[in-house]
Amino acid sequence: MKLHQIIENHWQQPNPILRGILSPFSRIFAQIAAKKRQKYLSGSLNMPKLPVPVIVVGNIHAGGTGKTPITSSLVMSFKNKGIKVGIISRGYGRKSKQIHVLNEKSTAEQAGDEPLMLHRQTGVPVAVGAARHATGLALLAVHPDLQLIVSDDGLQHYRLARDVEIAVFPASDLGRDDLDLLPNGGLREPLSRLQDVDFIVISNALSPTNASAFFRLPETPIFSSQIQIGTPYRLHNPSEKWHSASLKQGENCAALAGIARPQRFFKALNDLGIVLQESKILPDHAPLSAHDLPSADHVFITEKDAVKLSPPFAENVWVLPIFAEIQPNLAESVLQKLHFQAA
Repeated sequence: MKLHQIIENHWQQPNPILRGILSPFSRIFAQIAAKKRQKYLSGSLNMPKLPVPVIVVGNIHAGGTGKTPITSSLVMSFKNKGIKVGIISRGYGRKSKQIHVLNEKSTAEQAGDEPLMLHRQTGVPVAVGAARHATGLALLAVHPDLQLIVSDDGLQHYRLARDVEIAVFPASDLGRDDLDLLPNGGLREPLSRLQDVDFIVISNALSPTNASAFFRLPETPIFSSQIQIGTPYRLHNPSEKWHSASLKQGENCAALAGIARPQRFFKALNDLGIVLQESKILPDHAPLSAHDLPSADHVFITEKDAVKLSPPFAENVWVLPIFAEIQPNLAESVLQKLHFQAA
């Protein structure tokens, strides 16, 4: 097992020996995070505002909270209300350091896998870049009619002025008293950071019951999101959907996932009645080519991995779509917070 896997397992099931080794480093990390936060609160950071409202959807965890599906769902809700909305993102894992406004020919190497997936899922303008304010300006330069910008991640990117903060928190961490900051735990900021956000979304939760008591935030609106599984579609022909007759007698199935929590993907396939002879795991955001795919009659991959593959696509590759269902209506609450009137 690799070092990062050992540490990530420790975050979920703390090891007393690792706790003793890593705790001093977490205290140093906490001081750095607090100093950065204080600069933001004191107004000493240069934070010019974008000319349209900015909504940050982020988390205090180091990935794997289900944030991106929630971003996609929120953006689609705005779009369905007739609001012209765009997305900005860092574009983690891409090779270029230049700001890139996505187009129909953009690749994962240029944009990063998650921004490209969001662009294809939602059909809204997307731009990526390390400096979010400059990235937002670049997006508006190409799409000057945008009315809202959603920042996918960026809760800790304090040089981006924001109008609304939404924090995504995994239901699996509710009630835990052993959460800690990096590297002893998986938090980028302490739980107290949630006192300042406008909305909290509990991911993979049926309801936000008892969340207010855990966070001790009786006034902060708390929402819940559930991942809904769609029907797999053939990568080279998205109009063709998977059904029981797709699997002929004697054929086998395999799956590949390069995401933070791959077991969720494999379980979703199992819930659909798809029996896997092989489950291959790649690191989150890892590059992917056709040569990495398992050898099987039918290979299933995530939407995030699908955007990394280039045509021509093999006919045996299927993509499992997912989407987040948020309760109650988060988009409406955000618009009310902004005093934004949809057309």
